[in-house]
Amino acid sequence: MSNIKLSGLNGQALEVDNIDIPSMKEFKDVIPEQYFKSNTKISLKYLLQTALIQLLVVVVGVCIPFTSKMIPIWIIYSLLSGTTAMGFWVIAHECGHGAFSQNKTLETLTGYLLHSFLLVPYFSWQRSHAVHHRFTNNVTNGETHVPLVIDGNGFTEKVGGEKEIHFSNSIGKTNYGILQLTLHLIFGWPAYLLTGSTGGVKYGTSNHFWPNKPFSKALWPSIWAKKVWISDIGVAVTLLGIFYFIFKYGLFPVLAMYIGPLLVVNCWLVVYTWLHHTDSDVPHLSNIKFSYMRGAFLSIDRPYGKVLNFLHHNIGSSHVVHHVCPTIPHYHAKKATFFIKKAFKKAYLFNPDPIHQALWNIACNCVAVKSEINEGKYIWQSPYNEKG
Repeated sequence: MSNIKLSGLNGQALEVDNIDIPSMKEFKDVIPEQYFKSNTKISLKYLLQTALIQLLVVVVGVCIPFTSKMIPIWIIYSLLSGTTAMGFWVIAHECGHGAFSQNKTLETLTGYLLHSFLLVPYFSWQRSHAVHHRFTNNVTNGETHVPLVIDGNGFTEKVGGEKEIHFSNSIGKTNYGILQLTLHLIFGWPAYLLTGSTGGVKYGTSNHFWPNKPFSKALWPSIWAKKVWISDIGVAVTLLGIFYFIFKYGLFPVLAMYIGPLLVVNCWLVVYTWLHHTDSDVPHLSNIKFSYMRGAFLSIDRPYGKVLNFLHHNIGSSHVVHHVCPTIPHYHAKKATFFIKKAFKKAYLFNPDPIHQALWNIACNCVAVKSEINEGKYIWQSPYNEKG
């Protein structure tokens, strides 16, 4: 453990073993039964809440002149509007998990429309995200945020860990951290949709818009290839709408009111997913060590604060519960977290580091992992010498 840069978890995740992880029955037994059920009226209330907040922000936006002198104001507007619009992403995410309503037609329609408006292929994401849940932090079968492995075999592990360690050490901690933040926050989401970036070797180069060759078909078995095309229709209609508004009102208003905020939404999405499943002292697991519950309990809850939790429906502060049982709606997940935190103190992971500090830690220090001999764990290795 001497070669690891520990975070606010202080090595807790490295001490947890399979024996410390509850079964699904034990997990469900400590949570009141009513928390596992969605309520359509409550879910619609939260959707309306996000819509009203976004409407207010848009009203403010249309009062700002579309001139070059106002670009600094429009940047601030994008940060605000993208932050409030992230609430739509979270609700669409719940629809994809079946946590929005017992009315599955309403649920699917809601998720499809919301995600399409955000240029997300709904069914494609639903499928890849389900695989991600099934194999969270599995170094072989993981679908996203799979690390480079030092001395990886290239068949079940992602090779290139030693080269990345050398590269990070050669340019220094600060430069490497800035580079990783830029790559992840700016390019991470489109790279994932178009190439399956950060995915495991099992799935090859996947594309969420094109389920056939030259891209890998591994993520799209059976009916899912057809659903990818259906997803494309929603995104295509949104793109046609964007081009229509550009033709009618010009590029600047569309950039200011839609594209700028959308980029901020994408940044928030990467922040959440990156911090949910990556930490300098949270391991990845081999198939020998992995189980569904073990992977789910490697998810990390973090302190996003009251405002972001309100706007984003607690997605970052109750993610462990969500990963174990994704059909629990967000308005129950926060309450359910109280019970699992109390019942499974050793297994439940909460990192108290401030979000900006946590981002900087993983950007700088989560470079590559190395397998512990006969342990089945892959541990992040500190890439810097004492001067790094």
